[in-house]
Amino acid sequence: MAGKSQPNHPATRPPPAKRRPVIGLALMQGLSFLEKVRHGIVDYAQAHGGWTFSFMPENLTPSVDWLRHATRMDGAFALVTTAGDMRTARTLPFPVVNLAGHIDPGEIPSVMVDHRRIGRMAAEHLLGLGFKRLGYYGTGNMWYGCERYAGFSEAARRAGARCHPLIVHPDRQPPAHWRDQHRQLARWLLGLPKPVGILASIDLRAAMIVDVCLQAGLRVPDEVAVLGVDNDPAVCQLGPVALTSIARNDWKVGWEAAAMLDRAMAGAAPPQTPLLIEPEQVVPRKSTETMAVHDPFVADLLAELRRHLDKPFGVEWLVRHSGRSRRWLELRFREALGQPPLAVINRLRVARAKELLAGAGHEAMSLSDIAAQCGFADLRRLRLVFTKHTGMPPKRFRRAARNAGDPRHKSRSHPSSGAQLRGD
Repeated sequence: MAGKSQPNHPATRPPPAKRRPVIGLALMQGLSFLEKVRHGIVDYAQAHGGWTFSFMPENLTPSVDWLRHATRMDGAFALVTTAGDMRTARTLPFPVVNLAGHIDPGEIPSVMVDHRRIGRMAAEHLLGLGFKRLGYYGTGNMWYGCERYAGFSEAARRAGARCHPLIVHPDRQPPAHWRDQHRQLARWLLGLPKPVGILASIDLRAAMIVDVCLQAGLRVPDEVAVLGVDNDPAVCQLGPVALTSIARNDWKVGWEAAAMLDRAMAGAAPPQTPLLIEPEQVVPRKSTETMAVHDPFVADLLAELRRHLDKPFGVEWLVRHSGRSRRWLELRFREALGQPPLAVINRLRVARAKELLAGAGHEAMSLSDIAAQCGFADLRRLRLVFTKHTGMPPKRFRRAARNAGDPRHKSRSHPSSGAQLRGD
């Protein structure tokens, strides 16, 4: 019919759908910080039109070499951990962004947390607690560990604090020598002057320090305060002492890595230096809930306070236990800690309440039960003292703590929802 287009006329056909870029994921599975990186990558992809992700199913540790054999690929993210990985990544016919800090990443486009800044942040936290002696425990065969130690030791030196390192080389020891590492760690810890604040290169090594301290009779955190890196809940919150750790800002690492790959696929020249992301924050827990005390008498009293913190005692109990007058005790505490005994008792109770309010496994505890566990006479007293010390009532603190694990990205999607996936 005149004036009407035929159904199959080119003018009536919809334009062809724009092909989604295919992005390879050569990333290890099962590590909490990498899951946050993935969220950042997927969020970027969804915000910019979507990507199709290609990966190796049932493979927990896909190698960079897999990318050489993958079908049609426009770009990829990878963990470049060896010189061989570096050579492979540089010869691929598509851009690759590295997310690992195992070796110096200078020769390949990379995005990662600022490891040297992590070290400085850890030192500043421990120095702020009054520690004049610091320790570092980590490996010497990982570039990120060397960077963290450099930042930590530099900050200690600038503050006039001594830094005692224990650098191990697990690549030179077979797994059968694992017990030797524990013995080496125990000798080092027992030989350190106390009190001491220690940064471990990762949370798992921080957990090793706590275990060895408990076996050796060293008090954590009064004699040995421990700080890790990664803020992995499975490690930090489920051990005998909840671990203070540095949150790495991994979601932003993923987002910025995706932006870098997007620019590279559009033809932009690769950056000459790694993009370093500022770490997020120190997440304090029991392993550093202390004040560095260089007075042995006051240190022993603090340890006794912690052991009986669930009892509703006041300063008079401390006076009787010490065998000294109240006036003498007030002066000794002010000289050692800059605070009177009552303020110290309340600070310890609030720290214990924060741990119960925020810790995994205590979600079902009522506020009245928490008040009793921390030695407060009643819920009203808990609210009064807690709000004075933290600036918010315990109920609001608990709500904020539950969202603190990933507050901005709580509802962010997983790659399995909203992004196209492809297994090669």
